[in-house]
Order: sequence, then structure tokens, then C-alpha cells
Amino acid sequence: MKPKAPVRPPYSHTHLGAVVALVSLACLPVALRAQTTKKNPSSKMFVTDVGGEQGLALIDTGNNIQDLNKQSVYNAEGTIIETKKSKSASDKNKVFSTGVFSNGTAAYFDEDTRVEVRDFVQEPFTPNRTDMDVEPSISKTQAIVERGTVGLCASKLVAGSSMTYSTALGSVNIRGQKLVIQSDDKETKVSMLDGESTIKGGDQDLGGEQLKSGQQAIIRPGKNGGKSIITIQPIPDAEKPALDDKVAMACMAKKSVYFEVRERQLTDVSASGGKTPTGDSTASGGSTGGPGGGAGGEITAFNGPGVNSSSGGGVQEIVAVPVVPSNLPVQFTVSPARIVTPPSPGG
Repeated sequence: MKPKAPVRPPYSHTHLGAVVALVSLACLPVALRAQTTKKNPSSKMFVTDVGGEQGLALIDTGNNIQDLNKQSVYNAEGTIIETKKSKSASDKNKVFSTGVFSNGTAAYFDEDTRVEVRDFVQEPFTPNRTDMDVEPSISKTQAIVERGTVGLCASKLVAGSSMTYSTALGSVNIRGQKLVIQSDDKETKVSMLDGESTIKGGDQDLGGEQLKSGQQAIIRPGKNGGKSIITIQPIPDAEKPALDDKVAMACMAKKSVYFEVRERQLTDVSASGGKTPTGDSTASGGSTGGPGGGAGGEITAFNGPGVNSSSGGGVQEIVAVPVVPSNLPVQFTVSPARIVTPPSPGG
């Protein structure tokens, strides 16, 4: 006769309390991460310029695909920016788009270019900053250049920030301020015009190579599926003018806007027929805005998730404020009828 198995006593209140405590501790980091995420306002991208015909520059917000328009604001993370191939060789330089991210990095997207901003998070920053050449807070950027050419004009990254642009053949960990990334099926070119970066030939390349100012890295597929082959050389003189032009476009865009954290301007969209103050339809998954009557033609993102203000009296978010030049480049033509003839000495 088999002995009966011992009967285990039911869990006591002490045991149940220990189990609950362990479960609570296991869930605590997740809760803290969620709470931290809520405190960070959504990072933004402000579109400064779009060249070419309508429909040649697009953005995929995750919810829909729409045309890029000047002075539009989008939640940057998770978006795909795409410029179509020009219809003719003569129009090649006319198809492009430029934008500025809320960490101060500006980008020029050449024709036939597709870039996915896979990850772009940014910590809250202090409004009314004075140094616009340094990014306002710690940020993390991971973007993928699926094809095409991207010119970057970045702010000086603060300690703890990271910015990585990847292609099918490798990646560049950016620490410099001016560079151009060119990618196609055969190779990736990274031209460093100002600063330094680290080039890696794929996931198997653990160390990487340093790319300094004036140098160009060419990444080609490795043998038998191994890590990509990296060749570093001086930037060819014949390529410098075109590379400088692309970075110059990005740097011009960077100077045209700055970002602040302000209390969100809540708008009754339903009362205005689903329109923003400019009359543009609000972007799903992103947001558009226009001169809202604020100083300098303030562009406010209306739909991004906000963050409770430190005073507890409202919601704060990142807004883009275009910079209006003090001396507008306008030449006034004076009509002869408006010229006042000075009186003669005898009259």
C-alpha cells in the first residue's frame, strides 16, 4: 500500500503577502519606465522647405501617407520621409525636402531618398535657451537610410546623447556636425565635412573605424556574408562642391527655426471643422500648424501627447518657432510719382 502524499497546508497570509510583494517588485521597473515615458514630450520635426511638384515629397506617419508641406510639424519618432525620383535629369536638383528635429539637427533629403526615423526620444529641456548650437537635452536618434542621400547639420550633442544612421551595409555613430550619407544597393558613402564619427560595417563589426573631418568612408558588402568592407579616403575634390551644397541646405534650415517647451495651446478642433488655425487639416499621427498669432509666427504642434507642467497647472510640449530675419531680403521699388522733389534754393 503506497503511503499517502503529504498534504501541503494552504498558503498563509504571510506567504501570500510575500508573493504579492515579489510580483509588485517585478512590475515596478516597468511602471517606472512608463511613468518616465509620460514625462517626455513628443519629439518633433519641423519641415522647413519642400522642392518639386506636389506629391514628390511624402511622409508616412504610421497612420497615413501625406504630402510634406512647408511649416508643418510632425511627431518625429516612427515616421518615414520619402522624396520621389525626379522625372528628368534637369529636375534632379529641384526635388528635395529639408527639416529640423527638435534636438537641433537639420536634415536635407535629396531626390529618390527614403529615411525611417525608427527611434527618436528626447528628455524635457529648459525653455528660453540662449545657446542654439548645443542640443537642448539628452536625446537618442536611430534612423535608417534605406536609399538616397541625406545631408546632416547637427547641433553639438550633450553628454549621454547618441545619434546613429544605418544603411543595409553599415552604420555611422555621429559625433560631428556636418556630414553626408549616400546609400544604394552596391555601397554606402559617408563624407565627414566637419567633426568625427565612428563607422561600422554591420552588426559583426564590434569596434568600428574613426572617420575624421575631410575623410570619406566607403562601405561595400563583405565576402561570404561577413562584415562589410570599409575603405577610408580623403573626400575627392570633384565631390566636395555637391556635398557642401547639401550640408549648406541643411544648415540654412537649422537657422530658420528653434524649439521651446511651452504650455500646450488647446484648440477646439471640432468647432473649427477639424482644421488648425491655418486651415490645414490636422495630420493624423503627427500634427500641423501655422502662424498662430504668436511672436515670430509661432508654429505649435496641437496633437502630440504632452507632459504635465512642473507647476501642475497645464500640459507642456515642444513647439517650433520660426526665426524671422531682422532685415528682410526685400527690394522696394519706388515709383517716380512718390519721389518728393526738394525745393529750389530760391523758392
